Amino acid sequence: MNWQRHDPVVRNISLMLQSLEIVDTALEKGAPSQQFIVEETLKKQADELHRDVDNECQKLQFASISFRFDETVKLPPLPISAYVPGKLTLSYTLPEAKKSAAPVDTIVKLTKITSIDLKQTGDDVMEQLYTGLAFLPDGRLVVLDNHKQKCLIYNEKFEKVGSYQLSYHPQSVIAVSEEEVAITSRNPCKIDLFRVSKSNDLTLTKTCKVTTQYDSICLKDDRNFVVGTIDDTRHVRIVSMSGEEKDFSVSFPEKKYSLRTSACNYIRNTEKMILTDRHEDTVYIYDVATSTRVVVMDDQIKEPVGVAVGPSDCILVCSKGNNSIVQMSQTGRILSSHKLDMEYPHRVCVSKDQSILAVTNNYRGKMKLQVFKPTCSM
Repeated sequence: MNWQRHDPVVRNISLMLQSLEIVDTALEKGAPSQQFIVEETLKKQADELHRDVDNECQKLQFASISFRFDETVKLPPLPISAYVPGKLTLSYTLPEAKKSAAPVDTIVKLTKITSIDLKQTGDDVMEQLYTGLAFLPDGRLVVLDNHKQKCLIYNEKFEKVGSYQLSYHPQSVIAVSEEEVAITSRNPCKIDLFRVSKSNDLTLTKTCKVTTQYDSICLKDDRNFVVGTIDDTRHVRIVSMSGEEKDFSVSFPEKKYSLRTSACNYIRNTEKMILTDRHEDTVYIYDVATSTRVVVMDDQIKEPVGVAVGPSDCILVCSKGNNSIVQMSQTGRILSSHKLDMEYPHRVCVSKDQSILAVTNNYRGKMKLQVFKPTCSM
C-alpha cells in the first residue's frame, strides 16, 4: 500500500487509537462533563476518518472482473458491497457443456472379426493401396483405394457392396454425418463431400477448394475438420465445411512432412490434437487449450503413421516398424501394444460407437484389411 497517499487515513487512525486510551481513563476517573467532552471528540475523529476513507475509495479505478468456473463450483451469495469499497462489477460464466471424458487408463483388447487379403487380380494394372478408412454410423465401412482412384463401400459383413470411380488419387476419408463423408485430395487441393445412399451409391454434394495439400482428416466439431498437411510447416490445420482455412495456436517443429509420413487426429472432449512423425518414431500430443504438448518416444513405437481415437478417448497408433497397434493415454503413457499378423500397418479407424476397429497396411504383395472388436479392461 502507498502509505504516503493514505496519510490522512493513517493519521486519523493513529489519533483514534490515542483517544481510546483517554476514553478508558475518562470512563474510570472522569466527571460526567469530562466524559461528554471525550465522547464528542471521539465522534468528530470518527467522522473525519469516515470522510477520508470515502475520499480515498473514490480515487480507486473501476474494475470489471470475469471468472470462468468449472461446472462443479457452487457460488454462495456474495454481498460484494459489504466487502469491497468503490465500484466493482463481478460476472461469471460456465463453460459450454461437454461430455465428460471417460477414464483413459483402461486397457483395450482387440479380438479379430475378419481379415481380407487384398489380392491383385489378372485384370488389375496395379495393386490396391487403401489410404483411407471410415465407418458410417450404420456400420458400413468406407474405404479409399489410392492407386485405383476409387471409393469403396463394405457392408456390416465386410462384403464389398459399392464402388465409385474418382478423378484423382484420394488420401483420407471421414464420416461427417449419417450418410455423408469427406475425402481429401492433394492434386488438386480440395476436400470433396459425398452423400452415401442406403443403396451404396455416392453423389458429390460439395467441393471445398483449399490452398494446402491435405492428407489425414478428422472432425473437430460439427462445422470444422482437423486436417494434416503435406509439405507444409503448419502440420495440422482447421478447415471449415465451407472451405475456410485457419491455424491452431500451437508451435510445431520446424519441418515438413512428405506424403504418408505423418497423420493427425483430434479428441473433442479434451481438445487434444495428436500428430505422428514416422521418421522420428515420435507421437506428439498437443493440448490446444493450453498450447502445450507431450512428446512420446518408446521402443514400442516404430515408424508411427495412422492414428485413431479409441474407447475411453485413448490414442491408438499404427506402429509400422513393429507391426502393431499401440495404445497410449492422453498424457503419453503406453498402456498396451497389440501385435498384428500384417506387415506395415498404416491406417486405422474406430466406429463412432467405438464397437469396431479397422486397420489396413502398406506392404506390396501382402495387402490386408482387418477388422477387430475392441473391449476394455482395467
